[in-house]
Amino acid sequence: MGKIGPLEIILILLVVVLMFGGRKIPELMKGIGQGLKEFKKAKDTGDDADKGTAKEN
Repeated sequence: MGKIGPLEIILILLVVVLMFGGRKIPELMKGIGQGLKEFKKAKDTGDDADKGTAKEN
């Protein structure tokens, strides 16, 4: 198996467009973006909480 080239990426994008339709893709990307934003926010909050407990000890 080789690396993923431009032809494979175009083929994957074409399949995604056919599966979800052109109108659903922006909604899908928005949902993914919001999920990543929430994940980062939770991770940063967890890091801050860990730092706070480390200072108290």
